[in-house]
Amino acid sequence: MAPGNRFAFFDGAIVPIEQAQVSVMTNALHYGTGCFEGIRAYWNAEAQQLLVFLLRQHMERLQRSCRILSLELPHTTDELCRITLDLLRREEFRTDAYIRPLVYKRDASIAVQMTGLSDAFALFALPYGQYIPGAAVRACVSSWRRVDDNVIPARAKPTGAYINTALAKTEAILNGYDEAIVLGADGQVSEASSSNLFIVRNGTLMTPPVTGDILEGITRRVVLDLARDELNVPVLERTIDRTELYVADEVFFCGTGVEIKPVIEIDRRPVGTGEVGPIGSRLVQLYSAIVRGRVERYREWCTAVA
Repeated sequence: MAPGNRFAFFDGAIVPIEQAQVSVMTNALHYGTGCFEGIRAYWNAEAQQLLVFLLRQHMERLQRSCRILSLELPHTTDELCRITLDLLRREEFRTDAYIRPLVYKRDASIAVQMTGLSDAFALFALPYGQYIPGAAVRACVSSWRRVDDNVIPARAKPTGAYINTALAKTEAILNGYDEAIVLGADGQVSEASSSNLFIVRNGTLMTPPVTGDILEGITRRVVLDLARDELNVPVLERTIDRTELYVADEVFFCGTGVEIKPVIEIDRRPVGTGEVGPIGSRLVQLYSAIVRGRVERYREWCTAVA
């Protein structure tokens, strides 16, 4: 158990984490019949306040994932936000935290289907630091392809789909890299193993479109807005060839877990100068200030755990 990870919301109530147990026969354990979200909360030491970043947007995406996957979520978005804040109050974190809501097929059934089975909702949180340590990462293009939207819905977050992530990430680590970049079935750049991807070429920030078998990332949307509105950088959503990764001036990943993480090497080729570039650096600094509630005009993106 992680320090401070004492409770979970399970079977309709906040209970000690040890009581949040499922059977070995649970359908979701065998077939990945579930979906989830990942949400971050940041500790603002000056204000002595824990701030949940874009809480409502994450819970709305969880609702969308459930609709795509024929899962019944027994709570409204407002209720999900309230449950999250209630749990965090009980945990009394004084550090950054990660929040995991989960909707899953709970029956002890070996039926391979989404209908005719009952659904459950659970939520827990734990202290959490960097997903990938360090200021920048080295990446490779994975031999594993990204599953396309007609195989497993790319814009949802199904639990079973993350074996694709695990295979790509494991391959990268075993080959001496920090992270993997996956191509889609069409051979175009899709995303990193579990985060969206941006490149900079000739002063323009570019990222694959939402129709490119990617997750419609919440942090991705934030980056697009900040680049345009705060950095005055042109942004473009378009397909990206693999070889563009090798000639890009900058590359970085973004997502709730990874936050904004510059990439300085891909397939043993330096990205740009081999150092963190100016656009990535500015976005990292701005994002870090925003999520901790230090930029007043974006303070509404942060929900305080009072």
